[in-house]
Amino acid sequence: MAISDKIKALLSLKGKKSYELAEYLGITPQAMRNKLSRNSFSASDLIKIANFLNCDLAFEINENQKIILDMSDIKGKDSE
Repeated sequence: MAISDKIKALLSLKGKKSYELAEYLGITPQAMRNKLSRNSFSASDLIKIANFLNCDLAFEINENQKIILDMSDIKGKDSE
C-alpha cells in the first residue's frame, strides 16, 4: 500500500478531510492533491501529518523498542 493510501485511510479513520490537512500544512488543496497523487511527502510532512492526526510516527524495532518521531524532530520552521 502506497504512503498516500495510508494517509487517506488515516484521514478517513480520524474523520478528517484532505483539505483540512492541506490547511494544517499551510499548502493549497491542489498542492495536497499533488502530494497524494505523487506520493511525495518529506519526513517533516509525515511528522506534521502524524501530529495533525494525533498519531505516532515511529520506527518499530520490536514490541519493546520504538523510536518515535515528533514535532521536536523538525529542524527550523520550514525545514524539509
